[in-house]
Amino acid sequence: MTKTILRSLAGETLPTPPIWMMRQAGRYLPEYKATRAEAGDFLSLCYNPDLATEVTLQPIRRFGFDAAILFADILLLPQALGADLWFVTGEGPRLSTITGPDGLAKLKGVDDIHETLNPIYQTVRNLSGALPAETTLIGFAGAPWTVATYMIAGQGTPDQGPAHALKAEDRATFEALIDLLTVSTIEYLSAQIDAGAEVVKIFDSWAGSLKGEDFAKYALEPARRITAALKDRHPDIPVIAFPREAGDGYIGFHAATGADCVAIDNSVDAAWVAEHVQPAGCVQGNLASSHMVTGGDALVSEVRRIRDALSNGPHIFNLGHGITPDADPDNVTLMIETLREK
Repeated sequence: MTKTILRSLAGETLPTPPIWMMRQAGRYLPEYKATRAEAGDFLSLCYNPDLATEVTLQPIRRFGFDAAILFADILLLPQALGADLWFVTGEGPRLSTITGPDGLAKLKGVDDIHETLNPIYQTVRNLSGALPAETTLIGFAGAPWTVATYMIAGQGTPDQGPAHALKAEDRATFEALIDLLTVSTIEYLSAQIDAGAEVVKIFDSWAGSLKGEDFAKYALEPARRITAALKDRHPDIPVIAFPREAGDGYIGFHAATGADCVAIDNSVDAAWVAEHVQPAGCVQGNLASSHMVTGGDALVSEVRRIRDALSNGPHIFNLGHGITPDADPDNVTLMIETLREK
């Protein structure tokens, strides 16, 4: 095993941690903007294997990251299940809503998702053959809770209130949706692995809004089910789990889910992560994405602080959340150079 990401995921502590960046293919890059314009709109870009391959490769060419992550979106899976999906410029995604059993009944079965998602698998196949030999290919999906919040509300919400309301008022429909998404995510990620993904990541962007027993039932348990099923089918493929803003819920997440790596957001301190989370396995993170906008000495010192705090265990350097459209590519270069300095 020579790829540094895979070495870290296997539990090795490296002198310099490998690095990639959430949303590294995106709107902060001029070359991405040009390719998206060629595609016409965001969904057309996702479903065009040639163009999706191109935008996935762009940050690898520019920055030499240790991993490439498939260019797609977490809401392609609900679209494959039959939900209407569109994007409003400047506002984000919109979906048809699931507010009760009737909406749930209109969705397709798990076996029907691949017809829609086949272009995504082709992108993975393209990337598997196009990436440099040292670069790891990461596939991904949204976690069931996070995807469900969008399907229930029809859009992103600040507090995931509609999903919490459905959970309280119609638990049967809510849990049936979580179960459908869990099983569908297993099939979706397994197909990405079959196409060439070497690692898969489960993004639970809204895990932090689940508390107590709800966190265990709807963040931890679906991650455990997905990981166990993937490990059964693909024993050698590592899984990264990202229960964003989990707080103390990060503690024990490796063991409870079977994930090889737990990605950490920047609401917790790297020194705390080193003490409470990293002893259980590889961790990923956790530079605040705002440093990609502001740069300067603060960026340099923070990269060094996180690197040093997590230097006694397996660590993949990343942001605590995705890079934002107003980021400066020069700050990305500075981050990488600082991390890799001798």
